[in-house]
Amino acid sequence: MTQQIPRTPPAESGDEPQLAGVRNFRDVGGLPTTDGRRVSSGLLFRSGHLAHATETDAEFLASLGLHTIFDFRNAADHALEGLDVELPGVRNVNIPLSDPADGKEFWTMVREGNAGQLRELLGDDRGAERMKTSYRELIATRTAEHSRVVHALAEDSLPALMHCAAGKDRAGLSIAVTLLALGVEREAIVADYVESNAPHRRYRVRRSSDAPEARSPEVMELLAPLFDARAEYLTAAFDAMEETWGSIEDYLAEGLGLTPETLDRLRDRLLD
Repeated sequence: MTQQIPRTPPAESGDEPQLAGVRNFRDVGGLPTTDGRRVSSGLLFRSGHLAHATETDAEFLASLGLHTIFDFRNAADHALEGLDVELPGVRNVNIPLSDPADGKEFWTMVREGNAGQLRELLGDDRGAERMKTSYRELIATRTAEHSRVVHALAEDSLPALMHCAAGKDRAGLSIAVTLLALGVEREAIVADYVESNAPHRRYRVRRSSDAPEARSPEVMELLAPLFDARAEYLTAAFDAMEETWGSIEDYLAEGLGLTPETLDRLRDRLLD
């Protein structure tokens, strides 16, 4: 049985909720489609993890009438940050996706490495190239996971919140895939994605030392590609769809197995 879906009015720029323990939260409602419609407000949200949500944060999230929370974090993320807060009556679905900067040794270096080590690891655009490669791989190797999410949204999972750790990479890509299925203009998808760069939304960089040299300008510049939401990362994902399947439409149909009927149902549920 499908629950009643309460509609949340679209937030004005100054009315965006300021959550104390949840980063990068926003409603993707209002984005335009190529056929002149818009994504409905109050049905599809994105954010960073909910493990540190305060009591007030949880009350706000509960007020959204969510049906499903999709958590794209993996076991390592859960061990580091903790599990999401439980919201009454909300279904929590964990679909682990690989972190674009995955690997225990890699993150140990990010948190503990000195400038010289980080320069060798991330210098000369190696950090940005790593991110683009990972986005392409998340498209090529995770069709089953992305298909599962979009099919669920077409059936009974709205309103829904998608998140990973920072709400930037895995959630950002899953939101982008969903928006492509809705027919949202590509420029609007990229514009929503890069909003994760706003200072109040950015993931807090973790470093093992509080010494000034641990956060020197050079170190922070080397780390920036991992924590930025760069349009080129999402473009790399779009390129992977077209290179592997021939077009975005074929990616949706063949890669994700979305039939015209499922796409119509998804759009009926999520578009004004």
